[in-house]
Amino acid sequence: MVLKVTKGLCPECGAILPAEIIEDDGKVWIVRTCPEHGRFKNLYWSDAEMYKRYDQFEYIGRGVDNPQRIAAPEECNTACGLCNNHKSSTLLANIDLTNRCNLNCEFCFANARACGYVYEPTFEQIVDMLTMLRAQKPLPAPAVQFAGGEPTMRDDLVEIVKKARDLGFKQIQLATNGVILSRNKELLKELKLAGLSTIYLHFDGVTKDTNPMINISRKVVDNCSEIGQGIVLVPTVINGMNDHQVGDIIKFAAEHIDVIRGVNFQPVAFTGAASEDDVVKERVTIPDLLDRIEVQTEGKLKKDYFYPVPCVVPISELIESYSGKPQFTFTAHQHCGAATYAFVTEDGLSPVNRMINVDEFFRVMTEMAEKLGDKRTINKYKTLAEGIKGLHHSVKSSESGKTGEFWKMLYQALIKHDFDALKDFHWNALFIGTMHFMDNYNYDLARVQRCCIHYATPDGRLIPFCTYNSGPVFREQVWKKFSKPIENPDQIESLD
Repeated sequence: MVLKVTKGLCPECGAILPAEIIEDDGKVWIVRTCPEHGRFKNLYWSDAEMYKRYDQFEYIGRGVDNPQRIAAPEECNTACGLCNNHKSSTLLANIDLTNRCNLNCEFCFANARACGYVYEPTFEQIVDMLTMLRAQKPLPAPAVQFAGGEPTMRDDLVEIVKKARDLGFKQIQLATNGVILSRNKELLKELKLAGLSTIYLHFDGVTKDTNPMINISRKVVDNCSEIGQGIVLVPTVINGMNDHQVGDIIKFAAEHIDVIRGVNFQPVAFTGAASEDDVVKERVTIPDLLDRIEVQTEGKLKKDYFYPVPCVVPISELIESYSGKPQFTFTAHQHCGAATYAFVTEDGLSPVNRMINVDEFFRVMTEMAEKLGDKRTINKYKTLAEGIKGLHHSVKSSESGKTGEFWKMLYQALIKHDFDALKDFHWNALFIGTMHFMDNYNYDLARVQRCCIHYATPDGRLIPFCTYNSGPVFREQVWKKFSKPIENPDQIESLD
């Protein structure tokens, strides 16, 4: 049965092809035919019913008011800039600070050693990229993540973080393997003082067979705990390699809730020279991951407790309708990711779903936003107050003792516009989420157009994550354009 019509890619030549998303044997597949290489049928989602449930949360954003490029619809995904066809603004910007690295992970989006050149934007180029992001309309990009390569290999990293803070970024992240931060506590302190919000720490498992760097990872966690620096663990999940430890990773995070803010699982994307057999053998879809989480947490984190990224759009629409001010909207594609929150109690994990009826909560939110956005609504405060009563009915009593705290947070945010309460919630609860970035086997241009994670480049462009790392792979073009030859091989691997 055909569920949708879209465009995909030939995994052999990269040609853009008409594609169908179909349901077959309880799963969802993407099917396309290349005139040269034939028919391809690849797994899209492993649970058709879950696919349909998430489809109910589709929200189409309006993009940005000042795109970098004007492109015809048929130019998607070859004219990324952002262009006028893009339907989401930048919620998180990535900036590659270098392609130098002290590791060589085969699944990495940025396999630096194979390049044969050094990509390392100047401080001035980085400032230009940050400035461009803050000039985005109607709202400046709120968050930036510095990545690579290994960004801690730059001598001016602290100054870069300071500049991002001075330009007004609300969230400043650092994606790192932790090697340098495990032994350089002073650098960690300087980064925190400079304004670093979160360390995105690569963390593939809790044992040496799944995570050979587990001792380094533990040291980073200890160092961050000493100074109160927040961490999000980022495991790349590969079927048959570390998918049996997703529950243990969550348990590890819960045991270090004083410093670990969340776990963001990334099912492997096959961006390198993977065979189709490898793809079939090692593929993990979002439903697969959530199944494993439910089993390995003994049902404490049920599959149905997770919701797609755009589920929170009604909250933004409600605040915008009431305040009259533009708000950030998480209009990523509904099949790009999933998330939930859980409080860590003496009895273990207590999911937020035990505190509220999530479906009812978002239904009331949507209804409130529609009423407040209606020009015929005269008394907005009265409408909001009536809606709050409806929200209160969605809040349950909870054995965790956190229900009152949760309701207070909602009241402070929705009535008083005090969003510090939301920050406090994030610090008191464990975020558990996943984002499945695409490769040429499951590539869907509808997802590309809705991407809200963008790479800033030295030539003034913003490029969606899944065209930067797969499809046309703009990363290679950008890195080559702004690279320099390797004069000393030691400069690639130097830890100093």
